[in-house]
Amino acid sequence: MAWIFMPSAVTHAADNTFKVGMEAGYPPFNWTQNDASHGAVKIQGTLTYAGGYDVQMAKKVAKALGKKLVVVKTEWDGLSPALTSGKIDAIIAGMSPTPERRKAIDFTDTYYKSKLVIIVRKDSKYANVNDLKDFKNAKLTAQLNTFHYTALDQIKGAIKEPAMKDFPSMRVALESGTIDGYISEKPEGISVTMANPNVKMIQLKGSHGFKTNPEDTDLAIGVRKGDDDKVKINQELAKISQSERDDLMEQAVAQQPQSSGKQENWFVAIFRQYGGMLLRGTGITLLISMVGTIVGFVIGLLVGIIRTIPRSGSALRRGVLKVINWLLSVYIEVFRGTPMIVQAAVLYYGAAQAFGWNMDRLVAALVIVSINTGAYLAEIMRGGIISVNQGQFEAAHALGMTHLQTMNKIILPQAIRNSLPAVTNEFVINIKDTSVLSIISVSELFFSGSTIAGQNFQFFHTYLIICLIYLILTFTITRILRLIERKMDGPQNYNLMANQDQISTPTVQD
Repeated sequence: MAWIFMPSAVTHAADNTFKVGMEAGYPPFNWTQNDASHGAVKIQGTLTYAGGYDVQMAKKVAKALGKKLVVVKTEWDGLSPALTSGKIDAIIAGMSPTPERRKAIDFTDTYYKSKLVIIVRKDSKYANVNDLKDFKNAKLTAQLNTFHYTALDQIKGAIKEPAMKDFPSMRVALESGTIDGYISEKPEGISVTMANPNVKMIQLKGSHGFKTNPEDTDLAIGVRKGDDDKVKINQELAKISQSERDDLMEQAVAQQPQSSGKQENWFVAIFRQYGGMLLRGTGITLLISMVGTIVGFVIGLLVGIIRTIPRSGSALRRGVLKVINWLLSVYIEVFRGTPMIVQAAVLYYGAAQAFGWNMDRLVAALVIVSINTGAYLAEIMRGGIISVNQGQFEAAHALGMTHLQTMNKIILPQAIRNSLPAVTNEFVINIKDTSVLSIISVSELFFSGSTIAGQNFQFFHTYLIICLIYLILTFTITRILRLIERKMDGPQNYNLMANQDQISTPTVQD
């Protein structure tokens, strides 16, 4: 991902913390777990912890700097923008110091030397190959924005599938058979084969394997351009012997989260082990979608009212209304005409780089969903207002009511009721669309589910549970809002003719 703003003015946080960005979903380098066992560190803004080789290296670096380590869980594509925008102080996530990356950020000395491998299924026809050329016609992929994906060009005749955003996604694709294999690093290969007996790691040696440079396979710590801490970090890395690094990696492979060995129902097993993470993700999804819909409704209602104000009166008043209406039209077109995932990236990363706005990711998510929803509901509310019979406007004005009084007393109650089904639909859409906020690493339901699937390798079962939770949320919200619709409609057995007869036929008393 390319960013045009440079971080020259960004400085370290004044709270004496060392904020390290990582995916926390790439075992044995980094992963997410539910407790602090094996020296895991709590992930910022969550109740979960990060463990793995990268975490142990980060702890050594933070100690050398005399700072408190803070782990910031971030999507792979968001790591470089998070660093250059000052949201994190370093990237320790199995990143190679490629020339392209060096244009935006600096790197320390190597903290781990790796080798490329190919992960395939054991029952695949590629399970016993010993040369790259044997992968001809194989459907292969690798992680987006990595040297791994570029290395696919060395396999002549292979079908280069689109790059995927993370390793859990590739494991899902391999398990489902949509790809024949993916390129990884040896530690990840050891990790995935230990956790999943159905896959195999292919190691190719010498001229039969990949041709790589140290800058492609050596892993280094990413820091900002001109960072003074780079020297101190290199001094600390120089103190760590190769044997100690090997021991740390062996420990990480042995300590990575494993699926429960108990013979029990898969649904029960997943909820027993990861129920807390799923519930927290569900809560964040519901919070974002509910706040976004309510605030968006208020925005849409106000915009709809303003855009239906009659353009009458003095020339100044007409001119001001015209300018305001044009600005509101631009707002609506921009936010309806661009994807929410792009809006989230621009607000969270771009605004920090351009203006120094270091916004909390949950706050950024609430703002984006609210503004985006407001743009859609503005047109819905405008349609609801103009759908009310024009004669009611004329009658209200004939009685001397102002536009605001007309709206408040007569038009809006009808417009809101007419628009409620569309608002319900927007709420349902928001529940599902929170999944795109993974671009800024908000720990909503889909992001949590992806993390779980990357650890337990039960991709189908985990995503099935996520699908069920989404269905329960949308079904429940739809039924609640339909009850509100019926409440606003009033009693269904109201007999207008009978009431008129009672009024027109007085009772005769002796």
